Amino acid sequence: MFVKSAMIRREKCYTVRPEDSVQVGLDLLEKYTVDALPVVDGTSFKGIFTWYHAYKAFFNSGKSKEEYISSTKIKDIRVNEEVYLSVNDVYEKAMVQLEDFPIIAVVEKGEFLGIVTRFDLVNQLQSAFGMKEPGYRITFTSVESEGRIGRLGDLIEKFKESVISLVTFDETDKVVRRIVLKIHKKDNIDKFVKELEKSGFRVLDIFED
Repeated sequence: MFVKSAMIRREKCYTVRPEDSVQVGLDLLEKYTVDALPVVDGTSFKGIFTWYHAYKAFFNSGKSKEEYISSTKIKDIRVNEEVYLSVNDVYEKAMVQLEDFPIIAVVEKGEFLGIVTRFDLVNQLQSAFGMKEPGYRITFTSVESEGRIGRLGDLIEKFKESVISLVTFDETDKVVRRIVLKIHKKDNIDKFVKELEKSGFRVLDIFED
């Protein structure tokens, strides 16, 4: 999945301007119950404004609270102006880029297009692992060889299993890959698992949720 299909578009984003006071930014954070806002000048992306960096700058300013929030501008404490995603980046890149930030901007040629939020990222991961649907989660290993995923597909088709999610791990030079398959609950789980093992897959764990 690409960022462009999952981002919150700019028309729906709450933003601040570089020349706004910190007071304006804090009021918007509180009003919309968010932890960060993109800083936008016209359509140009200028960074991120957060609760954390606003308070950090205050404690280092030596000013009174009233003086600080009224005289300090967003442009003075914005961060991450050079950290953003492209619309054609794969969505997984957000996991690396977000780090400890609640949002990351989506930018093309300096133009602000929208944001990806940590909340949405967590929801996408939950969807990828099928966490919101009940079923059997089967963890097993497979020798890294040609045709193994095809063989798994044949078994799924043979038992008419309804797949909720399929995730693989260990994309390295290892010869064994871990696979996590989640399927809807049926009364043939024992037969399906036995067939997996007969076909050379080593079942590590079966979890019902």
